[in-house]
Amino acid sequence: MFRLCGFQILLVIHVAMCQNFGSLHLSGPLKDMNFSVPEGSGVRLIYQFTAEPPAVSFRATGEKDGILDIVAETGVLYLNGSLDWETKAKYRLQVESLDEKGQRVKGPYTVIILVEDINDNPPEFDQLMYTGVVRQNSRPGKPFMYVHATDRDDPSTPHAQLTYSILHHFPNPYSTMLFQINNVTGAISPSMTGSHYLDPQKQDTFTLVVTVKDMAGMTTNAFTGSADVVITVKESLWKAPPTIHIQENSTQDHPVNVSQVHSNEPDVIYELFEKEKLPRLPFSVDQNGVIYVTEPLDREEKDAYSFFAIAKDKEGELVDKPLQISVVVEDINDNPPVCQKALTVLEVQENEDAGSTIGTLSATDMDEKDTLNSRLQFKIESQVPAVPASDLFFIQQDTGMLQLISHSLNKRIASNYSLKVLVTDAVFQTICDVQIHVIDINDQIPIFEKSDYQNVTVAEDLPVGTVILEIQATDADEPLTGSSYIIYEIKEGDPNKVFIIETDPETNRGSIRINKALDFETAQVYNLVIHATNPEPLVPGVQYNSSSIAVLKVFLTNVDEPPVFNSEAYIGEALENIPVNTLVMTVEAYDPEGDTVRYSLEGDVKKWLRIDSSTGKIYTASLLDREQEQAYEVQIVASESNNVAQKSKATFIINLKDVNDNPPRLAMNSALFFCHPLSGGERTLIQATDDDEQKFYSTFTFSLKDDMNTRNNWEISKINSTHAYLSPKHTNLEEKVYNVPVIINDNGRPPLEAEINLEVNICKCSSEKSCFIEVQREHSWPSTGQAIGILLGVLLIIGSIIGGVFFHMKYKQKDKKKSDREDVKDQAELHSLAK
Repeated sequence: MFRLCGFQILLVIHVAMCQNFGSLHLSGPLKDMNFSVPEGSGVRLIYQFTAEPPAVSFRATGEKDGILDIVAETGVLYLNGSLDWETKAKYRLQVESLDEKGQRVKGPYTVIILVEDINDNPPEFDQLMYTGVVRQNSRPGKPFMYVHATDRDDPSTPHAQLTYSILHHFPNPYSTMLFQINNVTGAISPSMTGSHYLDPQKQDTFTLVVTVKDMAGMTTNAFTGSADVVITVKESLWKAPPTIHIQENSTQDHPVNVSQVHSNEPDVIYELFEKEKLPRLPFSVDQNGVIYVTEPLDREEKDAYSFFAIAKDKEGELVDKPLQISVVVEDINDNPPVCQKALTVLEVQENEDAGSTIGTLSATDMDEKDTLNSRLQFKIESQVPAVPASDLFFIQQDTGMLQLISHSLNKRIASNYSLKVLVTDAVFQTICDVQIHVIDINDQIPIFEKSDYQNVTVAEDLPVGTVILEIQATDADEPLTGSSYIIYEIKEGDPNKVFIIETDPETNRGSIRINKALDFETAQVYNLVIHATNPEPLVPGVQYNSSSIAVLKVFLTNVDEPPVFNSEAYIGEALENIPVNTLVMTVEAYDPEGDTVRYSLEGDVKKWLRIDSSTGKIYTASLLDREQEQAYEVQIVASESNNVAQKSKATFIINLKDVNDNPPRLAMNSALFFCHPLSGGERTLIQATDDDEQKFYSTFTFSLKDDMNTRNNWEISKINSTHAYLSPKHTNLEEKVYNVPVIINDNGRPPLEAEINLEVNICKCSSEKSCFIEVQREHSWPSTGQAIGILLGVLLIIGSIIGGVFFHMKYKQKDKKKSDREDVKDQAELHSLAK
């Protein structure tokens, strides 16, 4: 009571000192009122209510809590202590005025005291120490842990707006930090440096000192808290598995689990990406990273596969570099031996010695080479006829080479032998047929019908393959055998093999053909020395002599030939943005007759190139554009200076390498609209594309132009590397067409961006959710020409009506006169009858 009376005395003194108290708007009549009072402000006057007769005093009830009250006699509302926002943020009082008898005159009125928060609480982490794990090669900026702090101050004020930062980093072996923290969310992630250099083999533990400040960290008076974060670095899970070995023609139920990949991040989407274009990729991956083979493989069809495993986040962005997966298909013995020929025919002379090689039986196996699955072994199963013995021949088990066992062949006893040879691998076996012809001994040599074929003259431009002469030698040995077959060879006069001689097996006639292009400038005459021999060796004591030799002279005549290029095709490469007059290729052609060569271009439809007619140097004539032609092809023409009709052509292809010279653009033509009135949450899809080459996948960033009107009304959110959503920011947009400036960046080198004005229609919609456009009727006077046309039309109609009426009246009048005449006539006839 003493305390209250003392306070009243203080108030009286204060009022006495402040005679203009009412003019300061700290007093007024009793009514509902709200007051804001800072917390911790101590004892203070809040307001004075003035009494209106017959009221003489005031009374306050409600949440006074021993701190708030009113002086009954003066109506002064006062604070008798300090408020604390963290304890109570609002007080509600009921104030009424009373007369001398204590009866209520006015009220009760509601008086609310709002406690204003002051920054009197430091932020606090919810843990003194945090621990986290990060994987080697984790994506930069991808959080692997969070720290969290709270502040007891009012969250709607800057007093409780917290910002995080990394104060210390132990150890820190690089000039930049290996970790970064989101200053708003407290998310900790590897920095770009950390993503590249974190390695548990070098340093597996780091300690971060993380601080948190209130006041959004904007003032020096902000409170600060800190905590330690211990981070363990572990080996990256995202590793290519070892080479996968799969046995071919598996009988297991497919798909079969063959390997697995693990991303460093959770909730990723795994996909397989083909390295080579196949009709189908017989592998799949599930959302746990398990790789399956989906069907039995055939090594003989394809013995190895190579493809990539990739991991994407929910937005479709790659979270790690692609992993190359290698698969080797292991062989099983599933192929039998195959005879290379249905019938292998060999020849042997009847006088061959024991051990002589007759020939080799060839067989193959499609199983893996140089393995036991494809190892073949040979064995003679039967010999027909079995005379003079049943074992005249021997075959080497592992090579298939056939040999004579004894010197006992006689053509008069048997001229042919049929062998059945068993060819086996570890599992399968095949029978191959061999026929051996016993031929007469080679005791006769070929004899030319002419020893000198004199001269042959040919033009140098005759095509390769042309026969220039036929020659003939004969052999008295058994016809159609290796002893009588004649091989013609040019032994002298043609070191470069310009000519070849082919033998007709029926007649042993030799055709001399041009084997390589003739050139008068290189050689004008060939002195050929031709030998005739047999494929079978001659018997001892018999030798080839001059009868098996012939000579021939070939003279060439000069022909005016077109120039010759050093290459049939020239391929160059250049950046598409090289300046005009840049040298891109030098070509060269020569004229066989030594004439000067002039160069020109054909097919340069885009006029991109020019060629120096004397030097063959090709330059750019205008700016190139890879987006128009990736591989630009022209024809180079080389012609003789003295005879332009003699010309030859070569192809020049210039492959243009892409540079980032095209800004991004929208890949859509449909109009964008939202139905009015907006209900909130609407969004529409936009897609970007770029005419430049997309190396692996395109990445665009979307943003709005930095002007207040756009940012207040619209927002844009990225979906993936090529798509984004455009959304109204509120529901108060009018019904009209808006131009929304969107900026798209292609993140190329150098990066290019485009500002695109999107027309977005806020419109009334039909029941089909499409813009409803009301057709407005036009109300206007007709033009002069229209008025004249209308007037003439009306006059024509009126004239037609008048003419019709006039004609009708005239016709009717004629009918009446005719009728009157007929009546007079009838009356006359009646009168005559009456008489």
